[in-house]
Amino acid sequence: MDKIKRVTIIAKGEVQKVGYRNIIEKIARKLQLTGYVENLEGGDVKIVVEGKRNELNEFIEKIKISKFPIFVEKIETSFTEPTKEFKYFKIKRGDWREEFGERFDVAGTLHYRSVELGEKSVALGEKNLKKLDNFHHDTIQRFDKLDDSFHSFHQDTVQRFDTVDVKYGKISENMDKIDETLNKLAEATLKLAEKVS
Repeated sequence: MDKIKRVTIIAKGEVQKVGYRNIIEKIARKLQLTGYVENLEGGDVKIVVEGKRNELNEFIEKIKISKFPIFVEKIETSFTEPTKEFKYFKIKRGDWREEFGERFDVAGTLHYRSVELGEKSVALGEKNLKKLDNFHHDTIQRFDKLDDSFHSFHQDTVQRFDTVDVKYGKISENMDKIDETLNKLAEATLKLAEKVS
């Protein structure tokens, strides 16, 4: 019988501001593992995950990503007994401004990488610059709308802090929608970058 174990992993390298946590979450959920992933100060990513040993070993291998813009240079693992405190696998997020900035960094990195690749081939570059121009214009419009939403959200939160526990459900739902939109934008950016490369 495959015994349930817990592993704490520290991933080092280019692992923050590149969409790594989203990929970790997808891998863990696909393997039906529980736990969380979070950014650490200093640029590392911490992953705490519980599951069967075979799935944990597969998980460890799959998170060793070395494909632009993610470059995992090293992982440190520590196996312990499970606490079974987790119901599912999730991303522990920081301040919304930091998270928004990270999404923007991912989009910018992929955008600039696309431009670099386009410059290597004039014919391909001309075609991709038109796509990137449309993408850039659309991205600016979306970020302007998101900025307005975040500004309104911030003002409303400051004004109604004393009743935030009553309105938490609605705020949480809006943040989920914003996060979903940002995830779709990041995925679209990754797909565009893959098409370009």
